[in-house]
Amino acid sequence: MTLTSVPEFQHRTVLLDEAVDALALDGVRADGIYVDGTFGRGGHSRLILSRLGANARLIAFDKDLQAIATAEQVADARFTIVHDSFATMHDALAARGVTAVDGILLDLGISSPQVDDATRGFSFRNDGPLDMRMDTTRGQSAAEWLATESEQTLEKVIREYGEERFAFQIAKAIVARRAVEPISSTRQLASIVAGAVKTREKGKDPATRTFQAIRIFINKELEDLETGLTQAWASLAPGGIMAIISFHSLEDRMVKRFLAAKANVEQPDRRLPIRAVDLPQPELKLLAKIKPSEAEVSANPRARSAVMRVARRLPLPPSAATKGAA
Repeated sequence: MTLTSVPEFQHRTVLLDEAVDALALDGVRADGIYVDGTFGRGGHSRLILSRLGANARLIAFDKDLQAIATAEQVADARFTIVHDSFATMHDALAARGVTAVDGILLDLGISSPQVDDATRGFSFRNDGPLDMRMDTTRGQSAAEWLATESEQTLEKVIREYGEERFAFQIAKAIVARRAVEPISSTRQLASIVAGAVKTREKGKDPATRTFQAIRIFINKELEDLETGLTQAWASLAPGGIMAIISFHSLEDRMVKRFLAAKANVEQPDRRLPIRAVDLPQPELKLLAKIKPSEAEVSANPRARSAVMRVARRLPLPPSAATKGAA
């Protein structure tokens, strides 16, 4: 199926105004350089562009070909789209002559069009080929992985990435079914999981955690996030702002720990003869933790689990700046 024949699905950008407001696009910052690490369907990017000055730049990233096709329709000379993960940010920016940026927005997870399009294989609600790749030009599909992976690894992935307590039973059921027939559709996998999961939280489909786990694994989402946070930090100028929206506890935990490590520094023993200017200094200031309003969740239930953490990179203290210049 070509990109032009894929139906357009609705997407509501989560924390749209809050995320763009967090970047503080005012004054001299309005002509800065900014990064949207996950273009999606362009909600954040378009609002950022509407608030930027004439000399600003916005560089966006996405792995999804349909997102790239949408981004290529943005007719704005200030805008650049990169078909790659934000985990490549630092090198990708350098290749475009950018050494530091004034703000970075990372909107993690998957978009509504990816979930709603049955041909992508992300959802158990509509039957379709079991693919789950954000970038369909690279890597194994979920079906290919399920056909060959060991029962032990299946269990580990489902347990760790899906936080699924029935991971052993699900992995065992997958291996048993693939011995009879290939597992190639979302409906097949959802049925296998439903048969292995005996109890589930009220209102939650038994397949929810397993589909999440496989999607995260297939797309290397946590590995990309770990690398991407480091790349984003290396690209952020002093005074620059980083806003990160996560949608499940594994992502948010990684983001929280990364920011906390740079905001909280271990102080030496006060009895040691160390000058105040030589004491370890925090590298960033935590600015906010924001969740969607009740009104947004009511209008878009998929926003329910979103958490945005915002931080500003602090300028180097005078002593560190002097040492760096020496």
